[in-house]
Amino acid sequence: MDVSLAPSAVAGDARAPPSKSYTHRAILAAGYSSAATVRDALVSADTRATMRAVEAFGGTVDRDGSTAVVEGFDGRPAVPDDVIDCANSGTTMRLVTACAALGDGLTVLTGDDSLRSRPHGPLLDAIDGLDGRAESTRGNGQAPLVVGGNVQGGHVSIPGDVSSQFITALLMAGAVTDAGIEIELETELKSAPYVDITVEVLDDFGVTVDRTDAGFSVAGEQTYEPAGGEYHVPGDFSSMSYLLAAGAVAGDDGVTVHGARPSAQGDSAIVSILERMGADVDWDRDAGVIDVARTPLSGVEVDVGDTPDLLPTIATLGAVADGDTRIVNCEHVRYKETDRVRAMAKELTKMGASVTEEHDTLTVHGGQTDLVGADVHGRHDHRIVMSLAVAALVAEGTTTIAGGEHVDVSFPGFFDVLEGLGVTVDRA
Repeated sequence: MDVSLAPSAVAGDARAPPSKSYTHRAILAAGYSSAATVRDALVSADTRATMRAVEAFGGTVDRDGSTAVVEGFDGRPAVPDDVIDCANSGTTMRLVTACAALGDGLTVLTGDDSLRSRPHGPLLDAIDGLDGRAESTRGNGQAPLVVGGNVQGGHVSIPGDVSSQFITALLMAGAVTDAGIEIELETELKSAPYVDITVEVLDDFGVTVDRTDAGFSVAGEQTYEPAGGEYHVPGDFSSMSYLLAAGAVAGDDGVTVHGARPSAQGDSAIVSILERMGADVDWDRDAGVIDVARTPLSGVEVDVGDTPDLLPTIATLGAVADGDTRIVNCEHVRYKETDRVRAMAKELTKMGASVTEEHDTLTVHGGQTDLVGADVHGRHDHRIVMSLAVAALVAEGTTTIAGGEHVDVSFPGFFDVLEGLGVTVDRA
């Protein structure tokens, strides 16, 4: 689907969708339980993949709107009747890979073209080190994967700078093994707040994780059981970042974003980044409300080692700001649904931005940029699509984004929300 956006001012109230990261973890945690209800869940292409995986392992997921009633597989997954298709969801693939290692038989995991190009080698090696079986059918660490081995727990060493989802996967599976799992990090942990999210969700499900000098440890023979049998998903700051950015660059009369209650989400850093850039932004944490309005922005340097999903949003803000915006420590952002560093460099350049791309740094020269409408491509990546949509609000002329349907991965109603804020949107 091509989506065309005309330059538009934004104003009014909007609500961010529930957190995709929390929803993935909560649905799988409910799968590990005997039964649990997940309320305020994000229902998107990615989270539906995790729901399907829970059902493939012998659970059931009955959904009524944003409520998912899960009958779990109670700690030990059954061997699926068929291949598990994770579609485009890397989170599903990583979390489900460790779950599959608990099974008595073998599970085959695959996904779309993009997912089959993403690295899983360190997680496969870790499962192998736990006496499980974990193989890439092509021998390159990429899906399709064959996983099993009835893992009972143990000690594992794994790099922390490829994907924090590997750590999450092992912690979630380790809690139901006989011996638990001790994780030794071989390198600095990138995207650490996402592991914080995991620890928070597991705690809410009654599972304890310990932080050690070497990394993490989770005791075995634990039971997943949320208080009252229910878990409530918080709002998503990754998705919220596009609404806040829209307000900061085009909100002459201000935008109010609801659902912003504090949590372990690292992407709440978008608020402080906007403040550093000079945005008129105010966060009422108790009410979970953020007000933001357009003001002149100035370029800053941002380290995205812990907040990789914010890179596209920051790059767009940098194209509007005065001076240079340097996004550093971003190599790992190249291994998402697409190479987001290159994608933002190329697509913003089409819109007239001056951009310098280096291996671990993306610099947007806002002072040398006048954004113009252009035909751009979302690269089959929801975050690229939404960031380019924000840039379109202040570009001269109409911007047409190819692949607009990919917002369904994390923010299915994104373009409807923009229209509600006054944006002219044409879908074709």
